[in-house]
Amino acid sequence: MIRYKAIISYDGSQFSGFQRQTNARTIQEEIEKTLMRLNKGKTITIQGAGRTDAGVHAYGQVIHFDLAERRDLEKLRFALDTQTPEDIDVISVEEVSNDFHARYSKHLKTYEFIVDIGRPKNPMMRQYATHYPYPLDFSLIKLAIKDLVGTHDFTGFTAAGTSVENKVRTLYQADCNFDSHRQFLIFTFTGNGFLYKQVRNMVGTLLKIGNQRMPVEQVRIILEQKNRQLAGPTIAGNGLYLKEIIYEN
Repeated sequence: MIRYKAIISYDGSQFSGFQRQTNARTIQEEIEKTLMRLNKGKTITIQGAGRTDAGVHAYGQVIHFDLAERRDLEKLRFALDTQTPEDIDVISVEEVSNDFHARYSKHLKTYEFIVDIGRPKNPMMRQYATHYPYPLDFSLIKLAIKDLVGTHDFTGFTAAGTSVENKVRTLYQADCNFDSHRQFLIFTFTGNGFLYKQVRNMVGTLLKIGNQRMPVEQVRIILEQKNRQLAGPTIAGNGLYLKEIIYEN
């Protein structure tokens, strides 16, 4: 068997997430249907680096799959790109060793979250940026976001009842920049892993701090006390993008 790694992007607004589900349109299902056509009707299962939720987008999702024979890489990429739906784009395909695993090989992930703070909101971006219509002190967000960098137990920022036992993760980057032309806040987080809804909960908390409904020290308090009830709301996922995945090797 030959293992292939592909980098894909997708508009998640019409998908129920990445992972295959019963009676729901998913990225995994669409790509596997295309691979089955390219593989003479034989079933191919793909593995993804991240299981993005419903409505979440990706610039640089990574998948891998196995084929029985070696294929021309550009012909394979072109076939996948043109035969998957228009809201999926196959950026590149390469052959990798059989011990490579899109999800379990050691890597860093970068997520981006776009918040539209314009009043009125940009209607063209309603599926690609989460609108926040309330006043914000950007300087407070810039101060609070620094406390997320480092190795922490992120229990207070994950969804209640998540089954993952080890909630310690390392964030190497946590930034927020203001695009004054489009009136967007752009949050960027890079880490060795993210818990379920962690990014959306961090952004929801930072926006509440910026709105002065939480103190700037709240991020540090949440990390210390590991209490989800102390964090802000889970913000809608339409502004979330899986931006990049970087593998150690």
